[in-house]
Amino acid sequence: MAALAAVLVGCGTDAGADRGTDPGAAALKPSSSPTATGGAAASPQPGKPLERQAPQRPKAPSLAPGPHGLTPVFRRAAAPSATAPRTVALTFDADMTADQGPRAAQGERFDNPGLIAALRALKVPSTVFMTGRWAEEYPAQAKAIGSDPLFEIANHSYSHYAFTSGCYGLPVVAAKDMRADVDRAFRSFEKAGARNVVPYFRFPGGCYDDAALRALAPTGVTAVQWDVVSQDAFATDAGAVAEEVLAGVRPGSLVVMHCTHSAAPVTEKAVRRIVPELRRRGYRFVKVSDLMRAPHAP
Repeated sequence: MAALAAVLVGCGTDAGADRGTDPGAAALKPSSSPTATGGAAASPQPGKPLERQAPQRPKAPSLAPGPHGLTPVFRRAAAPSATAPRTVALTFDADMTADQGPRAAQGERFDNPGLIAALRALKVPSTVFMTGRWAEEYPAQAKAIGSDPLFEIANHSYSHYAFTSGCYGLPVVAAKDMRADVDRAFRSFEKAGARNVVPYFRFPGGCYDDAALRALAPTGVTAVQWDVVSQDAFATDAGAVAEEVLAGVRPGSLVVMHCTHSAAPVTEKAVRRIVPELRRRGYRFVKVSDLMRAPHAP
């Protein structure tokens, strides 16, 4: 801005950042601005330290902090027993960078109402990882998605700038601004009127390291990655996207797709092929919060 089996990772490594295979980050062509606008911090009360408390999030399953208190990372659920139902979570990144307002004003569509309508028609519970900038551009849609029990909204940053260097050419959020960027996105969801907001965060591009996990620990979020990449960014063949997903999904999988029409124009058509076939194979669709209730893969 991957059959969803769920792996718990306590931390990344400073020496080698975890870099997600998510082409959507590069697809949106952000500007070369070096840092994101984190937003003003809350004013301290007299006699109180400047440090803000983590905002209260709606109740949803979260993982315990990783080693050294770092933000925990969730990738997939453990494969169920032979008698347990097969579950899979489809997730959709609603990407929009902090500086793409002019492109939206010129008619570029960073939303995808047809995709959301298809998910409703197919009755597919889904998690939408939304940037705060997207919610500001499409507040009515953010409210509608966040008010529909079929969906839940998770945080994809405010700016869709990278939290590590060398992440698909994205501008990089300064370490001191990372927490403010995430908090600003949550405030954007609240301002839009979205209610079904969960305390999960997806790093733009899927790129992170220990420094990023340390910076976000005070927010109380769980970072959510994936194990199935749909390859829908800039794809023109819905069938190929569908086959990519169908070949990768296994019980407990977490699939990453996109809810951005200009960068992922065939996602709706792909979903209309993926859903019936996975149901034919015995899969049940769940949101990330439901997948996280299952045991974690080692």
